[in-house]
Amino acid sequence: MKQGFGSTFSFFTDSWSELKKVKWPSRKELTSYTIVVLVTCAFVTIYFWLIDLGLSEILRLFD
Repeated sequence: MKQGFGSTFSFFTDSWSELKKVKWPSRKELTSYTIVVLVTCAFVTIYFWLIDLGLSEILRLFD
C-alpha cells in the first residue's frame, strides 16, 4: 500500500500538536531529576562492583 506525502504531513502535524500538550519540567525539577538519576546510577554501579568483587573472590578459592 502506497502512502503519500499527505499522511507524512499529517503525522508531523499530529505529533506537533501532541508535543504542545506536554508539561515540560522546570529547571529546578530537571536538576533534581538529574541528581536522582546520577545518584541511582552510582549506587547501582557500586552494588554490582561489590557483587563482582565478591564472586571473583569466591571463584578464586576454587582455583
